Amino acid sequence: MSDRPPRILLADDEQAIQTLLSYPLQKDGYEVVRASDGREALARFGEQTFDLVVLDVMMPRMDGLEVCRKLRARSSVPIIMLTAKADEIDKVLGLELGADDYITKPFSMREFRSRVKAALRRAGMSQPAEDGDDDAVVATHELRIDPAKRAVEVRGATITLTFVEFEILLALARSPGRVFTRDMLLTRIWGDSAYRDPRTIDVHIRHLREKLETEAKEPEYLFTVRGVGYRFRDTSDQ
Repeated sequence: MSDRPPRILLADDEQAIQTLLSYPLQKDGYEVVRASDGREALARFGEQTFDLVVLDVMMPRMDGLEVCRKLRARSSVPIIMLTAKADEIDKVLGLELGADDYITKPFSMREFRSRVKAALRRAGMSQPAEDGDDDAVVATHELRIDPAKRAVEVRGATITLTFVEFEILLALARSPGRVFTRDMLLTRIWGDSAYRDPRTIDVHIRHLREKLETEAKEPEYLFTVRGVGYRFRDTSDQ
């Protein structure tokens, strides 16, 4: 793990918002690099290593959704999107493009700091792994998950997952057959389910199926339990 503090790229075209969000992050010990539009965000990202990216959806020159798409094509860095309250479509699009989380404006500073800390914790930057974390490889059928390397192979091919996708898959795969509700998965991945729409889990599960399953509508690994949540393949699913 690097000795430097976690570095966050904060992209928002409103100077007042940049200042408002930067101050608490710096107070929490993070290094903050600012960008005022989408193209500047991509340029700053190419200059150094970042541990988290916070993107406003509405930015000039290139919006946050396009920046998210371009970043996800080259990096698995955690991405948090900032969206307007009425723009439900932006939330869905952000998740579809690979964002790990989103925050709806207006939001409290407590919520913002909590989301940032959770994202960095998932990425292993803000604190050591919890005691009892198991790095044992999970292998079933034609799927292999290596927690230590955060690597996934299916049918011999390496699959690239986002942080959230990996954590959801690992949580389910470590308890084959156990049914997880959406709130259980939200709490497992983000530390709590506050402020978060349970449908977020549905989007990530769909992404996982597209990447892992031969036929997403007839899954081999990730099963829907109607009215409850999701479960992973077990010995009865042969």
